[in-house]
Amino acid sequence: MSIPLEDNVSDILGKAQRGLGISDSQLAEKSGVSAEKIRKMREGVFEGDAVERVAPLLHLDAAALRKLADGKWSPEAVEEIEGLAQFNTVYGDMTVNAYLAWDPASHDAVAFDTGADCREMLERIAAEKLTVKLILLTHAHPDHVADLRRLRKETGAPVYISDRESAEAAEAIAEGKHFRVGSLEIEARLTWGHSPGGMTFVVTGLARPVAIVGDSLFAGSMGGGNISYEEAVRNNREKILTLPDETIVCPGHGPLTTVGKEKRENPFFAKV
Repeated sequence: MSIPLEDNVSDILGKAQRGLGISDSQLAEKSGVSAEKIRKMREGVFEGDAVERVAPLLHLDAAALRKLADGKWSPEAVEEIEGLAQFNTVYGDMTVNAYLAWDPASHDAVAFDTGADCREMLERIAAEKLTVKLILLTHAHPDHVADLRRLRKETGAPVYISDRESAEAAEAIAEGKHFRVGSLEIEARLTWGHSPGGMTFVVTGLARPVAIVGDSLFAGSMGGGNISYEEAVRNNREKILTLPDETIVCPGHGPLTTVGKEKRENPFFAKV
């Protein structure tokens, strides 16, 4: 299944403006682009060089933003690797991702979030004859933990979440916590900003390193800095984008991506 990008240029401009506290009128004054054209950009209409003129003021990479505006930004093809599965479910007017990772030899597994409905995940668990040892939550927003009670009941696995957030029957963990599931090593990195305790789980032991990032980072974008935009940007740059370029990034919404792709072409991080 092809999963569309989570954000378009309008979404990205809005996130950057809100995060930096820059109004349309302020952006117009600083860029020389009329407030009307700025409003049109947020509606998906891009006239002349408006994108290039506003991007630097919002600390966005103009070339990457233009590529998105022109419909030429596409997710990097990520080959399927044994021991990793993505599940995409509908929650209200959104789609949300959850993941399974497992040791192909021992069939010991870890679930990351639940999405809106964990039925497909449970079917995959049965098909692969997996034993879920852990349920790790990237954050506690409802779309990511909507089916937690069922997943916990069906697997019997303990649940863990950042000590800055809470979820039903979940044990609190701090940054730096390490887990081992079969041959997999999992490190918890605090990548807060979108939520108070957003966690990225870095998984090694598969064919490629994997980062389950929740809503910290998306293909071509990032989660809104609801709690702290500055910290959200910094944590993405320092704790996710410092991973090896081949690392598969598994976001809470939208398609898979890689660290290398986001370093090259994510408007929030490329060349800025």
